[in-house]
Amino acid sequence: TERADYIARTSGERAFPWRAVIVEENDAALLENQLVYKLGPELRLDDTDWINPGKVAWDWYNALNLFDVDFETGVNTRTYKEYIDFASNHDLDYIILDEGWYELGDLMSVNENIDMEELTAYAEQKDVKIILWMVWKTLDKQMQTALDQFEEWGIAGIKVDFMQRDDQDVVNYYWRTAREAAERELLVDFHGNYKPTGLRRAYPNVITREGVNGLEQNKWSEQLTPTHNVTIPFTRMLVGPIDYTPGAMVNAQPENFAARFTRPMSQGTRAHQLGMYVLYESPLQMLADTPSHYRREEQSMNFLAAVPTTWHETHALSATIGEHLAVARRHDDEWYLGAMSNEEAQTVEVTLSFLEDGQTYTMTTWEDGPNAERYAEDLQTSMQEVTSGDTVTIDMAPGGGFAARLQPAN
Repeated sequence: TERADYIARTSGERAFPWRAVIVEENDAALLENQLVYKLGPELRLDDTDWINPGKVAWDWYNALNLFDVDFETGVNTRTYKEYIDFASNHDLDYIILDEGWYELGDLMSVNENIDMEELTAYAEQKDVKIILWMVWKTLDKQMQTALDQFEEWGIAGIKVDFMQRDDQDVVNYYWRTAREAAERELLVDFHGNYKPTGLRRAYPNVITREGVNGLEQNKWSEQLTPTHNVTIPFTRMLVGPIDYTPGAMVNAQPENFAARFTRPMSQGTRAHQLGMYVLYESPLQMLADTPSHYRREEQSMNFLAAVPTTWHETHALSATIGEHLAVARRHDDEWYLGAMSNEEAQTVEVTLSFLEDGQTYTMTTWEDGPNAERYAEDLQTSMQEVTSGDTVTIDMAPGGGFAARLQPAN
């Protein structure tokens, strides 16, 4: 409830927290900087093979608003089976059970409308894993018992929320949670948290964290402007993965935007949202909207089902803080391009010199349609053959974006 006039209590026989100043020659270089990770403590796990990145079908942003189904949706087994089916059909790795699956205050008291054993068995059958949301203080009180139960159920990870502090006790809680979760092979996604400070290097099962004004803010706020979205990669994301939770399928230009809690929309174009999956680093990446919307948006899902969540190589191609950014990332032998603009229309030319010499690639693009300035969901796709000697012109509408997949042609 208040700040002390010191950082921590200590006997003086330990290393103290470090601070870093990151300096680069230009804005784009900040997007490739890994200093905070490199300054983090060394790996403390003997085995990391069980830590699996992936994409997640998420329920809370879209308020469990399924439609075109023959049952009443809500926090119940049947609804979550539908999320599992959607994940399975589109090669998503996880679903999240967010607020409502347990009675607040007791992680061992499961909602009477959820059969956890049935649900986890169904998820295993469909090759989909489950992550459970929870309030941090409840987990703190029940950590051993609850984590043992999650392990017995076959849960893959936990989403821990509402810490809202960075004092000594809570920082120690982060480390304890990471350690206890790792002992049971559980991923951790911290929400309502402070900025990353290198913990994920010691405990890579802390696979992502929020610590940002992300997509959910659209449910009650107008602050997630396109300018905000093209600023945070240079600030918050500079220190580690960012669980912004992208994927809004209801999109509007700022003048047409309205904050709506149960049927939310986003500012900027559809291509602006798709570009985030390349631009925003998060090994655990959400698809925040309802499966019912995604099923109607085959054009967008073709990209979302394909885009990976981890990368082997990154090249920042063009960037000005608060105005635009364009980044290329490689996963195995495929490359992905992402770009976003602020409230101004932007044209960016990028060279493809990062591609393998002598190799032809098939580039599929998802970009702003000709009417995206008026109707933000206007999206168009195209295909062309490209090589490392080519230049691509990216035309973005106000609040616009761009995404591309480059696959070896032979």
